[in-house]
Amino acid sequence: MTRPLPKFLAAMATAAMLAILAGCGSTTTSSSTNSVAAADCTPDKMQTHTAGELTVATDKPAYPPYFLNNDPANGKGFESATAYAIANRLGYAPSDVNWVTEPFNSSYAPGPKDFDFDVNQISITPARAQHVDFSAPYYTANQAVVAAKGSSAASAKTLADLKDATIGVQLGTTSLDAVNTQIQPSTQPKVFNDSNDVVTALKENQVDAIVTDLPTALYITAVQVPDGTVVGQFSAPGGDQWGALLAKGSPLTPCVSLAIDELRSSGELQRIETRWMSQAASAPTLK
Repeated sequence: MTRPLPKFLAAMATAAMLAILAGCGSTTTSSSTNSVAAADCTPDKMQTHTAGELTVATDKPAYPPYFLNNDPANGKGFESATAYAIANRLGYAPSDVNWVTEPFNSSYAPGPKDFDFDVNQISITPARAQHVDFSAPYYTANQAVVAAKGSSAASAKTLADLKDATIGVQLGTTSLDAVNTQIQPSTQPKVFNDSNDVVTALKENQVDAIVTDLPTALYITAVQVPDGTVVGQFSAPGGDQWGALLAKGSPLTPCVSLAIDELRSSGELQRIETRWMSQAASAPTLK
């Protein structure tokens, strides 16, 4: 994916002035922090990957609106800003935050991690939680359908209207489960290795439509596929909650969850979301 175009940045600025779309706000449910005390969650007491630093991972390239200009360290974008807010709550200055690259599909694989936590639109699922820890959720995203303007899929008004469509999704994402349980297409969805392959499939008419989270769908139609349209949004079973990912059994998990809970309670998490993740109100709900 190329760096965002100026017109996309302008579109995001306009979107930030709109109301938060219903169903896309941060969840009010938080995970247990095991009664950890804030006094135990300080740089001198936490066992981080590198003493005195907080190592945060995400994929490369890092996409808007989660990160801007493919630079997680600039603090711009929803997940970059959220990561720095977590770090601040834990007592780390921006200069103490070290960013590393971790591919999406390997982040939730079993084994040790070369980071303290990963933020990369990673949905919290029972299967992944068998191998890694998740913090309290910091965002809940709806799924969205993207199709080429003027296509039969683009005219869908309900999920049932998409039953005979060939749908593309990314491997390892909750979008595949959402398609199978909510749309229940008559033919198996086409699964691709990464988001770029999904977008290419749509552009080359290999699929009738693709399903991804709503923020990504808005980016795709603003920058990657200008002749595409967001057909609509729908809720994933149980809500598609994103959490910071940590190594299984990490002693940092309660502290990161506590920081997120405090950010939510103080309203700071909502302010970050409002700035970076406000959605275009024109995306209809498909039922």
